[in-house]
Amino acid sequence: MNVLVTGGDGFVGSHLCDELAGRGHDVTALSRDPDPSVFTEDVETETGDMTAYESIEGAFEGVDVVVNLVALSPLFQPRGGDEKHFEIHLEGTENAVRAAEEHSVPKLVQMSALGADPQGPTAYIRSKGQAEGVARDSDLDWVIFRPSVVFGEGGEFVSFTEQLTPPFLAPLPGGGRTRFQPIWVEDLASMLADATEDDAFDGEAYEIGGPEVLSLADVARMIQRAKGKSVSIVPVPMNLAEIGLSVADPIPMVPFGSDQARSLQMDNTVNENGVDAFGVSEGDLRTLGDYLDVR
Repeated sequence: MNVLVTGGDGFVGSHLCDELAGRGHDVTALSRDPDPSVFTEDVETETGDMTAYESIEGAFEGVDVVVNLVALSPLFQPRGGDEKHFEIHLEGTENAVRAAEEHSVPKLVQMSALGADPQGPTAYIRSKGQAEGVARDSDLDWVIFRPSVVFGEGGEFVSFTEQLTPPFLAPLPGGGRTRFQPIWVEDLASMLADATEDDAFDGEAYEIGGPEVLSLADVARMIQRAKGKSVSIVPVPMNLAEIGLSVADPIPMVPFGSDQARSLQMDNTVNENGVDAFGVSEGDLRTLGDYLDVR
């Protein structure tokens, strides 16, 4: 099977491309500046910008399945502000669907996000929700994934938490009560590969979470413990955190903004974990503690 993975040399994409190539598929990773060195398997690369249709259209020729992973991080403020989320997530998905339909690609696997909602409280959530609508309204068979935060080598969740929580004393919005259900990137890649191969998953949207629910404070303590340090959490009222980060929005050296503050007011956990559909239980999945080597 010929599989095109947009954002294929990114964090999730590189793991998925290796997983698919290891299963015997012909895999092409499409990105603006491809880096073949990130792959351990035989993966082809193509250059293209998902917001520039003409630059990507040719890569869809002869493809059996497109996996659309191009995304901005929900954790860090993008250059260009909130509108950048719509440019990448919505316009990028529109271009992927248009190119797939133009070249008679039968299937799209779309990476979305927990809580995706066209009317949601953050630009990230709204743009992901609107992009889901594009996938659903297309002529393609589709599968939608809504994962919680993803961790693993090269991921941003651990580094994001480290930036928020220095050792010893860390002020956290809401005392770090925001809950996450972290999923290991290789566990997620395996499920994405299953959905790419098997039409039985078509027409479904899967919320995907890891084996445990952890607060931001829990994660901060685990990270510091892995480094042989400890941290005391100082609660910062959510409204003050949002005001402070709103003021910091225009400051280039501050990687967080008001959108990120609003996201920390919402838990990032599944209502019903879709991992069961892929023949695994939550207990089969790798924990963040195991990854950090914290027992």
